[in-house]
Amino acid sequence: MLVVMKAQATAEEIQAVCDHIVQLGFRPHPLPGAQRTAIGITGNQGEVNRGNLESLSGVAEVIRVSKAYKLASRDVREEDTVIRFSNGASIGGRDLAVIAGPCSIESREQAFAIAEQVAAAGAQFFRGGAYKPRTSPYAFQGLGLEGLKILSEVREKFGMRIVTEALDTETLDLVAEWADVIQIGARNMQNFSLLRKAGRLRKPVLIKRGMSATLEEFLMAAEYVMSEGNYEVILCERGVRTFSDHARNTLDLSIVPALKHVSHLPILVDPSHGTGRRDSVLPMARAGIAAGADGLIVEVHNHPEVAVSDGPQSLYPAQFATMMNEIEQIAPIVGRNLARGVAASVAVKE
Repeated sequence: MLVVMKAQATAEEIQAVCDHIVQLGFRPHPLPGAQRTAIGITGNQGEVNRGNLESLSGVAEVIRVSKAYKLASRDVREEDTVIRFSNGASIGGRDLAVIAGPCSIESREQAFAIAEQVAAAGAQFFRGGAYKPRTSPYAFQGLGLEGLKILSEVREKFGMRIVTEALDTETLDLVAEWADVIQIGARNMQNFSLLRKAGRLRKPVLIKRGMSATLEEFLMAAEYVMSEGNYEVILCERGVRTFSDHARNTLDLSIVPALKHVSHLPILVDPSHGTGRRDSVLPMARAGIAAGADGLIVEVHNHPEVAVSDGPQSLYPAQFATMMNEIEQIAPIVGRNLARGVAASVAVKE
């Protein structure tokens, strides 16, 4: 169910409706919009008595939401969700967001060398794995807390916001303490206990699409986070498994406009995991922006030939700079703008 408040409804009226929903034994989710506030209702197993809600002061109408993903749906919020950060960066809205960095944090020297170059090219977000989910238990698993501390130093030095993955409920609290965006990887897209716990934290959550997930399954993962009260959710298309043998995965760009049609949440594209090939990352990055994505998450390494993970799909810093210049030219064609970080502005002036 969805309670649509009148445009002139006061904060007191909105709170009174939320309190009434709680008294009914359900959970209210107030979602302010540009023109009105909508209050989603979860926890109800059947139809809620509309008459009692419609009679409350400030209520315009009560409507039934037919989709399983209620809070992620445009039925609840028509306007696109925009997630804003303290450095002036945002994910969603007109400005494109670019997240760049190595697959894994290998050392302080490696992280700083890459961070300096992606920041100079204009990235406002830095990615890097402190905890790594690997197919083999013998592969490099990440530096753990040491890696998180290095990421924090990168933020302090270069001003970029930090995106890194939490593998499980045990590492989630540490990641939330040190990072600006908590990443839930493709393997964990349906780790419901992890999603719920991330939803109880008040920090943006980036969810990568599972390797065989449908659109509805993808949005239901977001719904798990949002149902716990955290509405700052970012979706990421990172490729799905198909019969194709010319790439690591098949980057499903058709899901970008499909998601935009039914959901208000921002959607990023990951052409690195989506292809697994360095020579395919740039063209698919361009295609992702053209398809309407709100930004990109790209792997960059200064020495990918010796990277401990995902070297073949990591761009060299010079290639990343080229990518930024190319999507900057594409952005206005699709009504977007590439916002570059402070370091890039300084580099241009110098």
